Amino acid sequence: MIEGLGDLTLFAWSAMLWMVSRLPRRDTLINNLYAIGVQSLPVVAIIGAFTGMVLAVQSYTQFRNFGLETQLGGVINKSMFRELGPVLAATMLAGRVGSAMAAELGTMRVTEQIDALSAMGANPIHYLVVPRFIGCLTMIPILTIMAMFMGVIGGAYYCIQFLGIDYYYYRTNSQRFVENWDLFYGITKSVCFGAVIGIISCYRGFNCLPGAEGVGRAATTAFVYSFVSIIILDLLVSIVLDQIYLSIWPVAPSLFGA
Repeated sequence: MIEGLGDLTLFAWSAMLWMVSRLPRRDTLINNLYAIGVQSLPVVAIIGAFTGMVLAVQSYTQFRNFGLETQLGGVINKSMFRELGPVLAATMLAGRVGSAMAAELGTMRVTEQIDALSAMGANPIHYLVVPRFIGCLTMIPILTIMAMFMGVIGGAYYCIQFLGIDYYYYRTNSQRFVENWDLFYGITKSVCFGAVIGIISCYRGFNCLPGAEGVGRAATTAFVYSFVSIIILDLLVSIVLDQIYLSIWPVAPSLFGA
């Protein structure tokens, strides 16, 4: 395990060195940005909208018992901004894009295309890994914002149209409880998630075992390792960001405050 972590760290370090020393070809980068970002937007939008509505359904009964149903907007929006938006976007990216990247690179490893690149003098990490890593790093904040936006819209639509919550109080409480820091909070998390997904997925593809079984295993382990890393990073980044927030603003806005 320690050897594997060391190998992964060296792989990530090599990718970052190539990223800052020489950018990949423009057409290769655009193709990866399109595949990672644009093609993922519809799925993220649907997941975000329905997650916001599910949050409204699950929270409404408890809040109504205390006469706080107009506060639902604050809870839904803060949850989408801080937690569900970045985690849902990252999970979808790991499942849809990360697995595909691992399978594609694994197939190239099995069919010796990566070895052929090295034989021709091209660096496989610069040519294959850097565009995918940059794509994950830059596209996941956009996917996260889309998940947040659609979650907010979905939650508001369900609360106002189906639960009969007054629009004015819903909007006022949402604006009072949610801050710009929450948006920064979610985007910071998403960048960390995107970096981990890109590195782990490419690493699993590069170190694919021979045969079709090896390619399948590389795709599966890429998703599993990425998902576990997302959950662990989620906790660590949350702790750090909360400490930073409390050191700057010791009194946070309260859901039940005046």
